Amino acid sequence: MILPVLTSDLAESFARIALSHVGREYPNHLAHTLAAQADARGPRDLHPIFYGSYDWHSCVHAHWLLARLLLRFPDMASARAVRVLFDAQFTPAKVEGERAYFLAATARGFERPYGWAWLLKLAAELARFLDDRWARALAPLAELIARRLRDFLPLSTYPVRSGAHFNAAFALRLAADYAATAHDAPLADGLGDAARRWYAADADCPAWGEPGGDDFLSPALIEAECMRRLLPGEAFRPWFDRFLPGVAEGRPATLFAPASVADRTDGKIAHLDGLNLSRAWCWRALASALPPEDLRRPPMEAAAERHLAASLPHVAGDYMGEHWLASFATLTLDEPA
Repeated sequence: MILPVLTSDLAESFARIALSHVGREYPNHLAHTLAAQADARGPRDLHPIFYGSYDWHSCVHAHWLLARLLLRFPDMASARAVRVLFDAQFTPAKVEGERAYFLAATARGFERPYGWAWLLKLAAELARFLDDRWARALAPLAELIARRLRDFLPLSTYPVRSGAHFNAAFALRLAADYAATAHDAPLADGLGDAARRWYAADADCPAWGEPGGDDFLSPALIEAECMRRLLPGEAFRPWFDRFLPGVAEGRPATLFAPASVADRTDGKIAHLDGLNLSRAWCWRALASALPPEDLRRPPMEAAAERHLAASLPHVAGDYMGEHWLASFATLTLDEPA
């Protein structure tokens, strides 16, 4: 089966979407703790780089999206606009402003772990450019977040298995890319230790609670994708055999059927388009880890195609999805490759 990939036309459309909202300050869902009256400030004052895209983490992964698209299609029509944006935003002074926010006592858990993971994913993407000025500028913030994650993992006795921002496996999965790119061996070791501690004994996953009404991640599939990324191949395949033993027969059935999205103007219900896209990403990546002749690959790839077809046409249309879905579409279309 030949699955869809990221094309230059799609890349340009996604870039235009992201450029339309990374500098859009309002509406804004501000997650901010006030310790005093002086802390009552607006998004741009609090976050000199990541103040747009409705919320901090969405703005971070919109910048990741633009970086990925610029790397893949450096001659796309929006390339110059992306470079101008990055030159304006990724400066030492603005990065220090973002870093200062994290150093406040009230920000110890700010955007943990979802925003942390996306920030590290962005740093890993910027490090792939031959001209490293943007990566060098962002490095102090990325290093602070990496250290916080490294310190947090041993304290986190239990994983969070939700289908939304607090999911632990998703954070490990994205942070692993940064650890590899930055050659951060202590972080890589911590990620691997956490994954094995949390998930190594899991078996016969029923996925009975999926999908939840505001999920944008599959707790089952993102756990499997996390283990695929963090375990050696010879260790992952027997773990996957135990974790989802019925894949060849299309079980659990709930993982193979795209979620229905009843109202795309409702921010929580619109999460389900993200669920379809992230499931497609996981199914594709997991299938790629199996031998070509494995009987599980065709149903996994077919499930990926169904989920992608269900939500790719809805990446734009209403701001509740438009401010973030293109990032998940790009994970699906380009990350497994």
